[in-house]
Amino acid sequence: MSDFSPPPAPAGPTDFIRDIVASDRTAGKHARIVTRFPPEPNGYLHIGHAKSICLNFGIAHENGGQCNLRMDDTNPTKEEVQYVEAIQTDVRWLIEGWADDALGMKPKGAQPTTTTINGLTDIHLAAAPALIPNADAVEPFFASDYFDALYLCAERLIERGHAYVCDLSPADTERLRGSPDRPGEDSPFRSRSVSENLALFREMRAGKHPDSSRTLRARIDMTSPNVWLRDPILYRIRHAEHHHTGNAWCIYPMYDFAHCISDYIEGVTHSICTLEFEVHRPLYDWILTHLELPRPLPHQYEFARLNLTYTVMSKRKLLQLVKEGVVTGWDDPRLPTLSGLRRRGVTARALRDFSTGIGVTKYNALTDVAVLDKAVRDDLNRTALRRFAVLDPVRIVLTNIPEGETIPCNAINNPEDPASGTRVVALTREVWIEQDDFMEVPPPKYFRLRPGGEVRLKYACIIQCQEVVKDASGKVVEIRCVADLSTRTGEANSGKKVKGTIHWVSASEGIEAEVRLYDRLFTEPEPGKDGRDFLTVLNPDSLRCVRARLEPSLGTAVVGQQFQFERLGYFYPDLDSQPGQPVFNRTIALKDAWAKANS
Repeated sequence: MSDFSPPPAPAGPTDFIRDIVASDRTAGKHARIVTRFPPEPNGYLHIGHAKSICLNFGIAHENGGQCNLRMDDTNPTKEEVQYVEAIQTDVRWLIEGWADDALGMKPKGAQPTTTTINGLTDIHLAAAPALIPNADAVEPFFASDYFDALYLCAERLIERGHAYVCDLSPADTERLRGSPDRPGEDSPFRSRSVSENLALFREMRAGKHPDSSRTLRARIDMTSPNVWLRDPILYRIRHAEHHHTGNAWCIYPMYDFAHCISDYIEGVTHSICTLEFEVHRPLYDWILTHLELPRPLPHQYEFARLNLTYTVMSKRKLLQLVKEGVVTGWDDPRLPTLSGLRRRGVTARALRDFSTGIGVTKYNALTDVAVLDKAVRDDLNRTALRRFAVLDPVRIVLTNIPEGETIPCNAINNPEDPASGTRVVALTREVWIEQDDFMEVPPPKYFRLRPGGEVRLKYACIIQCQEVVKDASGKVVEIRCVADLSTRTGEANSGKKVKGTIHWVSASEGIEAEVRLYDRLFTEPEPGKDGRDFLTVLNPDSLRCVRARLEPSLGTAVVGQQFQFERLGYFYPDLDSQPGQPVFNRTIALKDAWAKANS
């Protein structure tokens, strides 16, 4: 017998960024780990953001640290309060009960302050970010809260000769920037004196110049192989009202300038971004270094963003789908937005399991949506209550059960969770079954109901088809059967074998409901690939509404409860439900019909 034993499994997820954090902690590099999640409030969060949220909040949670939720709100023409509120809702929902101890929020109205250390001005938060359970007492961090500090930083760069005011038009600025294989050219305004630059920048701040007439640019290197270092724009003029600061400002910092300084102000240790920002990292470091700030500086790390098949995650494309009415709104259950997934019935736990399961890497890849589907099914299989529902009903008359009689049948609520117990469903003279659970001329190996054939009604008894009633057009409208009550579940003869078991709903006790059958929004794995119009591959069957028959217990279902409609899939009560008029969304089918169709 070998005495070799494998090493113990890690306590949590591992990846190259977590390895860096662990190494930094071992080296005593940081007193506390601080990360951040900084979405721009110009749209709703989607499943790609979920990966970033789980990574940033997960690292903070695992290390007893903090992850700041910060609105990157430096573009007043695209950002709205509704997006700020939606982002807060989505983040709290995704991390609730998992990493909410790591959620960094600030006391309402808190502003940064400054101190002087060895002649250098240090900008920091007036108080440590508060972790206050009362949501009314705190709010997210906002980059716009730092506008005063950012402005002082810009003036510092000007004073040190590292920034200048440029009068080039946006078109000329882009033209002189060059390209990856061609160096840029200096702006004719690059040699302005410090005093002139300061005076012009202050005029910009005072609103004396129109939009786009001037910019503040960093003075770096117009021949740099990294085009992001070719005198990038730090500030532009925008005479526009800001959702958070109102009309206090008419110049606004660019993302690259605001982001690194915001990280510094908040004491962020690990600024984790997606790979497209890798080429921005030299500028991130350049700005912080040339400001000569006294504290240890944050460092940026990059990972591959999530790309998922059969959907789009570009905010521009998502906004187009909403504005053109292709979907009903940002929370349409067909969208990959967190609000849409939540409305569809996908749980935060399933999204976290998915985000952790796909890992964190440095290379871009396309993730099959089937991986997400499996995470959703695995989660709901453990937790969803089982119920009966018939989506395409045909009437069964059990001729040997008298009118008005009900036979109680015990049904299991969730076989994966014995603690969920059982419920009683009523077998009555008339019940509904699915249309495709009966065929007059069935193919080979068809084990459901047929003329003369037998099938078991789940949790009830075996029935035998005796007569088929059709309307004038030949459509089957009623199937007359006899119920073998000696085969009731739990009876001595219940062990009688038949090859088919089907679900059913009492016609007299069941309720009617609208059921929305959602499917993938696109028919191709990569909509819009190679520059094609992504709207040309919309799935015409992405939503189908049916009038279904449900067991009566579903009449009191509320948003937040998950159900498996037995043999059909997982379903979730919709916000549109009204008393006596329930609406359910299909979260996901039990099996992947697309895999079979494409195999």
